[in-house]
Amino acid sequence: MAHPIITFSEAEAEDQPKILKAFPKAQFCEKALTPDELITQFPDTEILCVFIYTQVDAKVIQGLKNLKLIITRSVGYDHIDLKAAKERNIPVCNVPDYGSHVIAEHVFALLLSTIRCIKAGDERVEHCEFDFHGLRGVALKGKTLGLVGTGKIGKNVARIASMGFLMNVLAYDVHPDREAARECHFQYASDLETIWEKADIISLHVPLLPSTKHLINDQSLSKMKQGTILINTARGGLINTKALVKALHSGKIAHATLDVLEHEQNIEEDRALIDLPQVVTTPHIAFYADDSMQCMYDESFATIEHFLKGEKLTHKVEGL
Repeated sequence: MAHPIITFSEAEAEDQPKILKAFPKAQFCEKALTPDELITQFPDTEILCVFIYTQVDAKVIQGLKNLKLIITRSVGYDHIDLKAAKERNIPVCNVPDYGSHVIAEHVFALLLSTIRCIKAGDERVEHCEFDFHGLRGVALKGKTLGLVGTGKIGKNVARIASMGFLMNVLAYDVHPDREAARECHFQYASDLETIWEKADIISLHVPLLPSTKHLINDQSLSKMKQGTILINTARGGLINTKALVKALHSGKIAHATLDVLEHEQNIEEDRALIDLPQVVTTPHIAFYADDSMQCMYDESFATIEHFLKGEKLTHKVEGL
């Protein structure tokens, strides 16, 4: 493949120069395309590099007749039909870690902005009211952080919490990493109930699977301490929104800091949650930093180069 037709979807304007520097004949679009748009606008695509909002379903995989490689600039690949790709013998590759430290940092950006009254304090000063009364914050030292999931991101969160803020970190994972627990100074709980019952602050770091959907629900919330703080930078579907709203109204949850929502494609469905003063939301930006974006492209470019040279694809999705 001397001059393959390479298509990048969801390529922002500021990233397009780096694409053209690596692949001068590449084609791209800034937005996420529908399957029909992708097939119509880029029918000759041989290598397709997408992000999470471009659905590469069976229609796309069958419709792009020359397609030979699919890359997603993300850890997750649930927006790609792996079965359809396998049927056409098209490898699918991802970026297993584009910056777990970036997402871990955002966890604490959300947490600190909430418990130290940053937004309220800023608004007060902007109105020429330089008065600290009523803005008493919460210290992190000595508090118990409950981590659900200790993959790359969870481990980074544990390290920052335990070694930076001197918190007690209690974690749960179906596949415990004992070495990481020693290195990052945290302990594993034997079950999730222990996390619910003992944590002052809970942070979610697991994928959205049938087994984890609505992990935070009426039952799990009922077991938590009164005034627990909940953080979610993973997937919105981990939380039952209606149950969380009730818990916020009752005071069971004191604050919810969320980078993801259950109904991101129609956030009006989450309006009852978003509008609560105890809730801070950001639009899925935990991953979105200079380091991580550069890494996404560097890893994707390397995969393309390996493919063109006939070399082993190091980030090929397992099972394909």
